[in-house]
This record gives sequence, structure tokens and C-alpha cells, in this order.
Amino acid sequence: MNTTTFDLSKNKSIANTFIAELRDENIQKDSMRFRKNLERLGEFFAYEISKSLKYVSQEVTTPLGVSNCEVLEQQPVLATILRAGLPLQQGLLNIFDKAECCFISAFRKTKKNGDFIIQMDYVSTPDLDGRILIMADPMLATGQSMVMCCKEMIARYKITELHIVAAIASTEGVAHVRANLPKAKLWLGAIDEEMTSKSYIVPGLGDAGDLAYGEKV
Repeated sequence: MNTTTFDLSKNKSIANTFIAELRDENIQKDSMRFRKNLERLGEFFAYEISKSLKYVSQEVTTPLGVSNCEVLEQQPVLATILRAGLPLQQGLLNIFDKAECCFISAFRKTKKNGDFIIQMDYVSTPDLDGRILIMADPMLATGQSMVMCCKEMIARYKITELHIVAAIASTEGVAHVRANLPKAKLWLGAIDEEMTSKSYIVPGLGDAGDLAYGEKV
């Protein structure tokens, strides 16, 4: 299975308004609204992802009879890279409200020459064997953090499906994921063409973690 990509910006919907507000340098000063818009996007992506999952028929007893309903066969596990991904993960959890969650700590460690490496510090996860994993991070810039974290999970567990969710991605990041995680399905709010020398997406939206939770020292 080749990597498939869902680009939300290619479809006209209210979700694009939330992306516009995430990008807007004035609106994003309201950190509560910034977090809420990420959460809303998570809900949209959860709905879209749900269309691709498997369902089973289940008899449900109502006060007046019995109805045959299609219900989700298996709940996914919702993973995120701390800290910026928390609101996006919460949006996914609002819809997949019986899902278990996985938390990963990873960060860029900058060298003296300006280059950086991705360092992964901490993982808290349920058993992922035979499970569907949805990995959420607001920004897919170089794609290195996402690929490293996903590969670590794949090395530890027999994951049946991998879905990657991001509010904004770069073309370079998408290409890196496609090259290294060919079975992953990408769910993206928008794809931007450029990045700065420090690997920030342009026009992007800035530092999602700082905008959501305050500037770090």
C-alpha cells in the first residue's frame, strides 16, 4: 500500500476557517482560541479517518424494538508528540472517545553548526500489537521527528495501520514521510511549499507549542 494523502485545504469546508485563524498572527495571540482551533481540526480529521476504518453490525435495543447498527470494529490508539500535539490529540479523542492514548517526548537538539538531530526521551503507550495507531502533531516540517517516533513504535509493536495527522505540512516533510513510512496514511490541513533555514514552515503559522502554551525558555 502506497502512502495516501488527504489534504483538507483541497475541500471547501468550515475547517479551512479554523486553519485560517490558526495562521492569523492577530487571532493566534489568543492562546485559548489557538488550542480550540487545533482541537476542532482534530475532530474533523477523526471524522474523516473514521470513514476508512472497519465496522461491524451490532443489534441495539431501543425502547421500541431492535436496530441493526454499524459500529467501529476496533478503537484506534491516539498518539501525540508533546507538547504541541495535545490539543490536536484532544480533538481526535473527542470523537474516538473510547480510545487509549500514547504520549511521546521528542525534540530538536541543535548542534553548534546550526544543524539539529531529533532526540526521543520518553514514551508512555498501551500495547500496540494488532492496533491502529493515529499519530498527531500540528506541524510536519522536515518530517524527521514524525518518522523517528513512528519507526520506534513500529519496531516495538506489530501495528496494523498507521495514520499521521498534521494541521500544516511542508512538501519536504510529506516527501520524507512517504519515503520512510510508505504504508502510512497522511491527513493534513494544508501543505506549504517553503521552509526557513531553521526548518520552520513558510507561511506556516509559527511555533505551535509556544502559541498554544506560552514561549519556552
